[in-house]
Order: sequence, then structure tokens, then C-alpha cells
Amino acid sequence: MSAASKWLNKVKWDEHGLVPVIAQEVGSNDVLMFAWMNRDALAKTVELGEAVYWSRSRKKLWHKGEESGHVQKVHEIRLDCDEDVVLLKVEQSGSIACHTGRHSCFFQKFEGSADKGDWQAVDPVLKDPESIYK
Repeated sequence: MSAASKWLNKVKWDEHGLVPVIAQEVGSNDVLMFAWMNRDALAKTVELGEAVYWSRSRKKLWHKGEESGHVQKVHEIRLDCDEDVVLLKVEQSGSIACHTGRHSCFFQKFEGSADKGDWQAVDPVLKDPESIYK
């Protein structure tokens, strides 16, 4: 086993060759998004110093910000205790991580009770998505 692949082999990839990834903002510690990586995406992330994910819908590597310009500069990569979840500590360019034009993908908050509650959008749209994805 080469030294180059040894660190990748430590990750417990799922049956599809993927690992869940949480992107957390350096400084604020806001959780910006959740995504998936395969081996190539994780290796490319290390190589570029910018987040590269695996798009399950497009079935290809997705360099975060390739369309929007909102790249994620990676400051740290961590592996959890079970070695099956990756945490990226990132600097989010433009302060927008979500394709809806918001800072975080986790902008919906549950409010109310179990029988009368609902999800409410609690974070503002920072930029109209149509102006980002023309």
C-alpha cells in the first residue's frame, strides 16, 4: 500500500464508495452544508485546498463554487472517531454556501409542537439564486 493511499484507506467508505461530509465555517463554527465525497473527491480536496464533493444527482465530481463562484477554502479536514464521517473546516467565499442564496443550507427551523409545528425559513436570502445561476 502506498503512503498516498494509506490515509484514504483509513476512511470507512459506504457500500457506494461514499462518505458523508459536513462543511463547517472557520471562526463562526456555523454548519454550512452536508454533502458526500468519494475517494477522488477527498483526494482532490486535499490537492486543491478547496472543497470538492461527489454529486449523487449528477454522478460526477463537483468543485464547490464551480458555477456560483462561492468556493470553500479548506483550512482543516477531520475524520470522526468511527472513521465514517468527514468534517471540513472551511472559509466560505461570498458568505453563501447554499444554492438558495443563503449563508447555510440549514436555514429551516422547526417551530411549534408535534401536532401543530412546521418548518420555518429563519435565515435571509443574501443573494437571489437566479442572479447566481444564470
